Amino acid sequence: MAEKNFLVDHLISEIKSGTFQLDKKLPSEHILADQFKVPRMVVRKAYEQLQDLGFIYSKQGKGSYVQETKKQIPLILSGDVSFTEKMKEFQFSFQTSTIFCEEISYDQKIFRSLGVESDDEVFKIGRLRLMDDFPIALHTSFVAKSTFPEIEKDGPDITSMFQYYRQRGYVEFGSSRSTLNVIFPTLFERDILQCSSLIPLLQVESLCRDKRSNQVLEHTVIIYRSDCFTYVI
Repeated sequence: MAEKNFLVDHLISEIKSGTFQLDKKLPSEHILADQFKVPRMVVRKAYEQLQDLGFIYSKQGKGSYVQETKKQIPLILSGDVSFTEKMKEFQFSFQTSTIFCEEISYDQKIFRSLGVESDDEVFKIGRLRLMDDFPIALHTSFVAKSTFPEIEKDGPDITSMFQYYRQRGYVEFGSSRSTLNVIFPTLFERDILQCSSLIPLLQVESLCRDKRSNQVLEHTVIIYRSDCFTYVI
């Protein structure tokens, strides 16, 4: 394990320094095994981990090559500007796809944060964020039907919650203190974000409020691929 970790760290350093350049073939397992005096299986496991981490890709029967580094998106973790607006500001090729809108079962934490009773209806709207058709984040908004009576009908077509709120008379937004956690992806998240189990995710949970009335509009859970962003907190 120690030999593999050393080799992974060494190869990442070489890739970042430019010693191994984009789309250039990496040394064979046999060459690296001889160079570092380790079994070939150690090299193979190191290459597998580098592929999981997105640093390299393999060609059947030809070897391993340096993968193009993903663009790092500067992201300010605040709730007063929508994610869509932030991406437009940086002029990224950005798309949003609403992947679910469904009523949830009673959840004490979410219902309490929205200020609704257990017999109210709360819907979750999930929007997948893509840059250049590559998934980078999953935004889930929990919204009470008592606040937005048409949310069940409107939800599947919402790409920007802030725009939706503005259309209903809410103008200025603020967020409660955010909770940040580093998590590793579930099978669902690995599938939807197209990442391996080794890619950490940043989970940000917060409340969006209408500044004028201080009413909570939504309980938000956002999951970001950590390899696609730099964070300003």
